[in-house]
Amino acid sequence: MALAQTASRLMVPLAVGVAVLQASLYDVPGGYRAVMFDRFSGVKEKATGEGTHFLVPWLQRAILYDCRIKPRNISTTTGSKDMQMVTLTLRVLSRPDVEHLSKIYQSLGLDYDERVLPSIGNEVLKSIVAQFDAAELITQRELVSARIRADLLQRAGEFNIKLEDVSITHLTFGKEFTQAVEAKQIAQQDAERAKFIVEKAEQERQAAIIRAEGEAEAAATISKALEKAGDAFVALRKIEASKAIVQSLSGSPNVTYIPSSSGNVLLNVSAQQ
Repeated sequence: MALAQTASRLMVPLAVGVAVLQASLYDVPGGYRAVMFDRFSGVKEKATGEGTHFLVPWLQRAILYDCRIKPRNISTTTGSKDMQMVTLTLRVLSRPDVEHLSKIYQSLGLDYDERVLPSIGNEVLKSIVAQFDAAELITQRELVSARIRADLLQRAGEFNIKLEDVSITHLTFGKEFTQAVEAKQIAQQDAERAKFIVEKAEQERQAAIIRAEGEAEAAATISKALEKAGDAFVALRKIEASKAIVQSLSGSPNVTYIPSSSGNVLLNVSAQQ
């Protein structure tokens, strides 16, 4: 009986002690940091790292921050230098600056990225795009991306936000500009095609001239040969022609050659000539 009374008296203090101990411990998961708020001294400057830590119940409270890299897309539609409407989408990888978590909590709260990134993202995009023509946004895309990245890094740093990567994932133009670009491409293709046709015609003309010159030289050579050789050259040509005809006829099984009395295979050509 006495033991039961003693145990019952100890149960209450023991339960209170366990509750106080549990309330005095808090865990910081991997990839997180904790900002400590004290009712008397306010937000402590140094954040606590991963693991289990102690605090004073009721007097202190731990606010957890996810310090892992988080992706975010920022889109905006704005005008270029030549007044063309451009729609851009940025992919931003960001995380809070661990050394300044207390300042982030005091000035922005837990949803710091929602408050800051869309605003400064649109601001930087509009500022940079306005410095380039629509065509330059295409031909100088790497330069545009680098300018956006540099300005966005600077602006995010003012709010103690670190950017691990900034890249343009989407870039489109208004309907009128797109149609103009397509029309220009078609015109360029037509011009290239016309240029090719002209060059081809010129090459064919040059080939015809060369061929005509060759034929003229051949005719002149034959004429000179006839003047020198006389009937002997003509007879040689007839023999060569007869040989070619015989070879052609011999390859046809359904054709039988019966020599004429003159022994000449040329049509309508006298053997005496």
